[in-house]
Amino acid sequence: MNRTVSIIGALCAAIILNIGFVGNAHADLKIGVLAKRGAPEAMKKWGATGAYLSAKMGEQVAIIPLKFTDIEPAVVNKQIDFMLANSAFYVEMEKKHKVRAIATMINSNKGTALKEFGGVIFVRADSPIQTLADIKGKKFMCVQRSSFGGAHMAQHLLLENGIDVTKDTAAYIEGGKHDNVVLAVKNGSVDVGTVRSDTLERMQDEGKIKMSDFRVLNQVKDSFPFAHSTRLYPEWPMAALASTDKGKADKLAAALTAMGKDDPAAQASKVVGWSAPADYSPVTKCLRAIKYGVFAGE
Repeated sequence: MNRTVSIIGALCAAIILNIGFVGNAHADLKIGVLAKRGAPEAMKKWGATGAYLSAKMGEQVAIIPLKFTDIEPAVVNKQIDFMLANSAFYVEMEKKHKVRAIATMINSNKGTALKEFGGVIFVRADSPIQTLADIKGKKFMCVQRSSFGGAHMAQHLLLENGIDVTKDTAAYIEGGKHDNVVLAVKNGSVDVGTVRSDTLERMQDEGKIKMSDFRVLNQVKDSFPFAHSTRLYPEWPMAALASTDKGKADKLAAALTAMGKDDPAAQASKVVGWSAPADYSPVTKCLRAIKYGVFAGE
């Protein structure tokens, strides 16, 4: 029965993904966007950027929300021309499929430019867990094992502190979306969760949670405005596939970097704008340290 349900679920997901591509089949350019909080939220956040780029480039630019598991197939099958996903996806796709960064997102905290982000490890405010060491033997939830801010960063930090989440926890569970992890910790389904920095604050702004419901473990005290437990890494890049026309890629990059912080597209996506590509070597080092994916044997 469970196997049948799983097969049906997989088929439904494939159909939904295909509908997304078919619906934009006539678009001149397609940007696959990692829908870390689900497809509706992704379109709400990035739809205006698609409209902005369409106007700037004089051709239709479609936003294609993608689940974590859909990113690489979309790249391999050339169903998209550009990829906007977490920094770990980028360095993996760069190594495996020769994608190249053309711009880096500059996140916004009420208008303040943020070129980096981190991971936050958190528990309920009333949890007896006080330190990273206390995570051993507890149920730990990440977003997806392929999530950089919602898994890899925390995994690296914990390894540095002698904890292997795949072996030393009672369970290492995937929540699927950032919101799911936060709510699972809130309702007590798991003991500890990790998401990317800014998730808790944005959910509080949306009225879904209160920051006071939670306590951050190993909280770093610095000038970064969002709670975080890990070091900071460069923000998401916009990347062009190897098959994407270089002229169009350069034109799209120029349009992104020309976006002002007051543009409706910037406001909707909660960014200040876009910069030239950042240095993603710290991301590669993180993935090598946790022996993830294509970097496992290095």
